Amino acid sequence: VYQFVDSMIDQLGQPECVVEEKIDGLSMALRYRDGQLVQAITRGDGILRGEDVTENAMVIDDVQHSLRDSLPYFEVRGEVYMSRAAFQRVNDRQESLGLKLFANPRNCAAGTLRQLESRVTRERQLSMFVFNLQKAEGREFSSHTEAYEFMKAQGIKVIHNYKICHTADQVWEAIEAIGGSRGELAYDIDGAVIKL
Repeated sequence: VYQFVDSMIDQLGQPECVVEEKIDGLSMALRYRDGQLVQAITRGDGILRGEDVTENAMVIDDVQHSLRDSLPYFEVRGEVYMSRAAFQRVNDRQESLGLKLFANPRNCAAGTLRQLESRVTRERQLSMFVFNLQKAEGREFSSHTEAYEFMKAQGIKVIHNYKICHTADQVWEAIEAIGGSRGELAYDIDGAVIKL
């Protein structure tokens, strides 16, 4: 990883690199028209459109329903996940009802997001971090972090603790810091993401 990143940095002339936690959850896109959330969809198979989960997304506290700046179209992608504490509460309830326990927070979050009743989704307390700008109409962004700052100003919960790096050494230190904090997080991660 180090050699690849070092090579890419040399080729691209000191680009901004962002290193983030890779949340272990389910990918979901949020689509806003004229500043209002109009649709939430899962990633699907990466080629065809995913499932429409708008009704359930609307009951996730971290999902912003309206933007402060009304752009014609704004689409972001993030990760829907379940904190370890929320997962424990769900499994405690499953056990008290004599129902099958969920294997892990990711599977529970994925099944919960696809529930037919949004009441169940609300009760299970899903969370979400946004990790990417997919498309924006009415505004241009020159960097990933500029898009993050705009999203934060709109009330969108972006992935936190991301590190901006300019050298391979800084990238490696950020990856190691993520690895070192893994056990202290309130949610599961399955690694780090490096964005150039």
